[in-house]
Amino acid sequence: MMLWPAVTLIGFLVLTALVIAMGTRSTARYEAERAEMADRPRHGAGDPVRAAA
Repeated sequence: MMLWPAVTLIGFLVLTALVIAMGTRSTARYEAERAEMADRPRHGAGDPVRAAA
C-alpha cells in the first residue's frame, strides 16, 4: 500500500539531486569562463583610436 508513494518520493529526490548536480557543474563552468575572460585585456571605448593616414 505504501510502495508507490515511497517510489514517487525516492524518484523525486533522485531527480532533484540530479538537477542540483547539473546546475552546480554548469555554474562552475560559467564562472571559470568568466574568470578567463576577465584575465584578458579588453579593447573597448577607453582605448585610443589612431586615425588612418
